[in-house]
Amino acid sequence: MEGHDMLYLYNSGSGRGRAGFGAEAVCALFEQRGWHAEAREIDFAANPFARESRPDLVVAAGGDGTVNYLLNGMKRLGLDIPMGILPAGTANDFAGALGMSRRPLVAARQIAEGHVERVDCGRVNDHYFVNVFSFGIFTTTSQRTSDESKQRLGRLAYLLEGAKELRTIHDVPLRVTADGGTFETSVYMALVFNGETAGGFRLAPEASIRDGLFDCLLLERRSGVQPLLAMAEYLMGGRSRAVRHLRAARLDIVSPADEPTDADGQCAPRFPLSIECLRGGFRVVCPSADERRALFSE
Repeated sequence: MEGHDMLYLYNSGSGRGRAGFGAEAVCALFEQRGWHAEAREIDFAANPFARESRPDLVVAAGGDGTVNYLLNGMKRLGLDIPMGILPAGTANDFAGALGMSRRPLVAARQIAEGHVERVDCGRVNDHYFVNVFSFGIFTTTSQRTSDESKQRLGRLAYLLEGAKELRTIHDVPLRVTADGGTFETSVYMALVFNGETAGGFRLAPEASIRDGLFDCLLLERRSGVQPLLAMAEYLMGGRSRAVRHLRAARLDIVSPADEPTDADGQCAPRFPLSIECLRGGFRVVCPSADERRALFSE
């Protein structure tokens, strides 16, 4: 890539704090390639783009929640700045879909030498998301898992926090309209994927961030079927009649329940829900095809 001003925005609470520790090295790498680089810790109480000067490139260091926050900050101001993603969170699902290395300086080099592409993002009501929107059992686990636990235990922290939800498992009645077709159901969990993984688990292997469609999984209430066993069967490659899979560019979902929702590990809008896949709605820096192949062969 060629450009002028790069802004390195890092979440000091992500990935045992390594995003902040690496700021100087990442900026030095870009400056060696002719960029003017500035590093700033993200203030989650303010929009980092609400200033007169605008960078040519943003490099985001953190997890999916960090990318979510920065994307929403840009969209609220009508900005379309390309973003490079340095995975420094716990799961880094969206960065994985792009083919980014988990090694910070390797990822920084991938960004410096990469190219800008337009990939899909999602919008639910007035909130944007990059990887997955969800509600139901386990789906708000990330919101309740403390940064301290994530830093100490990694993905195990999600599993331990999620286990607490087994005491309150319940189904949610829905009316779903998917690309014009309507059906009614009752679900224990709903996952709307833009990417392939959630919390590091590959739940939507056919999903793509470049096809203009969501891959949706609904864990439905079915007579005689235990929901957790049905999901376990699905994860092991089986076909459970309790798991409904559909692909759609737009979903409208209503429910009499007041159920919390989640987008990329962050609080998201409540019902009713209007969910749209915005094809090419997010400019990101991607590594070359050779780099991606090398990463997946490691």
